[in-house]
Amino acid sequence: MRFAGGIAFIVIAPMGIRENVPLAPLTTLGVGGDARFFAKAETSRDVEAAVTYSQSQDIPLFVLGGGSNVLISDEGWSGLVLQIAIPGIEEAAPGKFSVGAGVDWDSFVEHCVARDYAGIECLSGIPGSVGGTPVQNVGAYGQEVSEAITSVQAFDLRENRVRDLAATECGFSYRTSIFNTSQRGRFIILRVTYALQPDGKPNLQYADLQKYFAGQNNPSLAEVRAAVRTIRTSKGMLISPGDPDSRSAGSFFKNPVLTQSQHQELVRLATAGGLEVPSYPALEQHHKVSAAWLVEHSGFQKGYVRGRAGISSKHALALVNRGGATAEEIVALQEEIQAAVSRTWGIHLDPEPIRVGF
Repeated sequence: MRFAGGIAFIVIAPMGIRENVPLAPLTTLGVGGDARFFAKAETSRDVEAAVTYSQSQDIPLFVLGGGSNVLISDEGWSGLVLQIAIPGIEEAAPGKFSVGAGVDWDSFVEHCVARDYAGIECLSGIPGSVGGTPVQNVGAYGQEVSEAITSVQAFDLRENRVRDLAATECGFSYRTSIFNTSQRGRFIILRVTYALQPDGKPNLQYADLQKYFAGQNNPSLAEVRAAVRTIRTSKGMLISPGDPDSRSAGSFFKNPVLTQSQHQELVRLATAGGLEVPSYPALEQHHKVSAAWLVEHSGFQKGYVRGRAGISSKHALALVNRGGATAEEIVALQEEIQAAVSRTWGIHLDPEPIRVGF
């Protein structure tokens, strides 16, 4: 804010601020209302200018990346939505990459695999941008992004400055970090630095990949990436224009992490019903159980329909917009599933998408 003759003048973000911008088209789920104000940031200076504007106007700020892990309310966002579009993939040393938060995540994975760098090949096909990966510690098929992240550059809204946070400061755990828990809303991620393994071996820990490559020795990183994308496509977890099952936010529920006694009780209930709880090495390590299995054995099947919302015909964890769905309809389906799983198994399912404007 500048002052001249006792009159305050608002500093407007240089990249331009638009009003009443629809947010649904900017998300993979395709629901939600408008942003009262909207701006796109391609540099850290753009981010600082947008923060200055939101503070000077005393309006709330929401940071949007690739739109793949958000559920926006039908009322939209009454403040400023800042879409992070910072570009650039810089390789400072073999396998050491500094990547702009706005870079498409799968494009970065493809870039690394093409150069025989291992460490994120199993994370192929995940929609969204690089800046979103440390927020929820993105993981799939036996890998988590925290295994490759060395640092995160972010704008600290509390201190109004750019900071570099080491991976140890990010508090990574299963699908969580400080960015979506204890320090939610404090940091705007600008760049992420990854350390990958030159000429490394692909990760074949997950059951789906072991089944895919049964009888085949030493698949390449490129073959594993292709396999992951094929598997994700078969489950409707790859964004494909024209595929109604991909109009989703990906896995809508987290795999529950249970205590030993909770897991024993689940097994007891399943056994009494003539069922067997699926067990995979990747799940056993953390006493995790398959949320998809819980959903399907609580009265919901793939292809379940609830008005204009539903469950993907390919994967029980993907809630889909069947066409014209509202956020209210998605939430109603979410709550119906949560109630049934709790009633049947005594387990609460936590949703993955970030809720905006509720």
